[in-house]
Amino acid sequence: MEKIGVYVCHCGTNIAGMVDVQQVAEWAAAKLQRRGVVIGRDYKFMCSSLGQELIEKDIKELGLTRVVVAACSPHLHENTFRTACKRAGLNPYLCELVSIREQVSWVHTDKDQATAKSMAVVSGGVERVIHHAPLEPMKVSIHPDTLVVGGGIAGIQAALEIADAGYKVYLVEREPSIGGHMAQFDKTFPTLDCAACILTPKMVSVGTHPNIELLTWSEVEKVDGYVGNFAVTIRKRARDVDTSLCTGCGICWEKCPKKVVDDKFEAGMGMRKAVYTPFAQAVPKYPVIDRPNCTYYIKGTCKACEKFCPTNAIKFNQEDEVITVNVGNIILATGYDTFDAKRIAQYGYGRLPNVVTSLEFERLCNAAGPTNGEILLKDGKTKPKAVGIVHCVGSRDKHYNEYCSVICCMQGLKFAHLVHERTGAEVYNFYIDMRTPFKGYEEFYQRVLEEGTHFIRGKVAEINNAPRTKEEEGKLIVQVEDTLVGVQMRIPLDMVILSVALEPRHDAKETAHRFGLSCSADGWFIEKHPKLDPVATMTEGILIAGCVQGPKDIPATVSQGAAAAARALGKIHAKEIALEPFRASVNEEQCSGCRICNGLCPFNAILFHEDRMVTEINGALCQGCGTCVAACPAGAISGTGFSNEQVLAQIEGLLLMNIGEEALA
Repeated sequence: MEKIGVYVCHCGTNIAGMVDVQQVAEWAAAKLQRRGVVIGRDYKFMCSSLGQELIEKDIKELGLTRVVVAACSPHLHENTFRTACKRAGLNPYLCELVSIREQVSWVHTDKDQATAKSMAVVSGGVERVIHHAPLEPMKVSIHPDTLVVGGGIAGIQAALEIADAGYKVYLVEREPSIGGHMAQFDKTFPTLDCAACILTPKMVSVGTHPNIELLTWSEVEKVDGYVGNFAVTIRKRARDVDTSLCTGCGICWEKCPKKVVDDKFEAGMGMRKAVYTPFAQAVPKYPVIDRPNCTYYIKGTCKACEKFCPTNAIKFNQEDEVITVNVGNIILATGYDTFDAKRIAQYGYGRLPNVVTSLEFERLCNAAGPTNGEILLKDGKTKPKAVGIVHCVGSRDKHYNEYCSVICCMQGLKFAHLVHERTGAEVYNFYIDMRTPFKGYEEFYQRVLEEGTHFIRGKVAEINNAPRTKEEEGKLIVQVEDTLVGVQMRIPLDMVILSVALEPRHDAKETAHRFGLSCSADGWFIEKHPKLDPVATMTEGILIAGCVQGPKDIPATVSQGAAAAARALGKIHAKEIALEPFRASVNEEQCSGCRICNGLCPFNAILFHEDRMVTEINGALCQGCGTCVAACPAGAISGTGFSNEQVLAQIEGLLLMNIGEEALA
């Protein structure tokens, strides 16, 4: 018979406040002896070094062959207690951790019921651990190259950190240039640094770094393999420009006669040519031809760019190139989209000419923007005398996005400062709550207050251009309730800036599926743990950085990019990684070849051999979720660590508590 030790944690008062911990430990020692329990102990903090030493001592002195720890979530401390068992010479997978904090203490209000339930949970853990078998982690080697997807500031930071450490990075960006949204900004809060001035040096470093292979105008099409050994298929779209000949002189777009409306980089407020680079500091410097808008591809005529190119770099016969790269880690930094303000019809965006979004205002402020940095009304001549800034447009709203977009308050304060500085206009900030929590943010808020900005706490109800008086003619009328004084207000303005929400990329779900990840209900990529592991995902080897995880400002984005790089470098330096042995496996003799499991695996770990008509599971890709085990009608798939015997035994142990203690004896 096994010798089992049961250890019950107080977790301060997290557990002991609702569970009689001592009673549970004494009950386990007295009533579960026939199931092999030889010791039951309680301790204030089992995860502490003293608590771990208690377990180690009992393993050595009592010859324990199994350990059950009743404490908090296994997600937090399972590895802690496994390591303690290993130090004492016991296979770490002969330890079972059951949760009596999250599953008992935190969800109950009756101490007697909570104590009884804790006994049942411990009973289930004891029954389960009897069926545990010694396991060994699976080790895989780590390819030293890394793929970074997304060329915004998060991807740039991650790529540079890894490249500077001496390892190769493939940086993939779907646009013609890296830079992301930050390249569109004018100033950054709270320091008012020029965004281009601090971003461009990093972009240049990426473009010239010997360890970075920059793949712009490219997209990832397929991801195969597993941590340490990913094979990634990338489509390099045809630029119609031979980059080995192009000097980036600009003659091609200067001579191109075809102007295209809705320049994406200018937030739709400017025009660009059919052959273009997105902005002056673009990296790489090479242009691309916008085929859907190029006269040659529409009518078969023109070719002005080809005629005038001094190096004969224009190549209309260029085709897409598909390449496959092998990498050990992948960092996703694909960024965000901005909320479409047209969805809030009462704000008049797209209908009222001087209602603009935050991104449009960034381009108005920028010296390289459509107005050369002058803040002008849509007539292109007049400076506004009164400007309103509406916070939380599409954020903190149950009709659109319930989450806070993090940057809106500081962005609104920055806009207020820039309007004051460049126009001298009266500025009104319409806010729900002012949130300025990070370094230098509150000081910036006080600075804007001192500059004379008017702050009105209230959600804007409507923006219209229906005047009631002569003074209101030609104005935008903002209707809002100032909730601090309880007064309805009607404020005439020349321009209104909508600080729109940050939203997941429009194709975030498709991207997540391609890389074997999950999205939250809001559409952001889900991290492994929101506090303790915000850069890892449940798919080992795939990391996330920046706003792909959720809204954040530039400092937080840069920090997360660096953190993701550090995590990847840790694996590269280790040269191999030990994977959890909890994997599904197929009994080929029982497999009927029905393929029901083939399309269900969220981690793309299942292969089908047509020649033998059997399914095989790649152990390195499998995360042990059990989907295939449950789906297999022939019972040919089993899950290591979660076998039928283990699960049914645990259920039996839980249910025995309901039929009386005499049944346990």
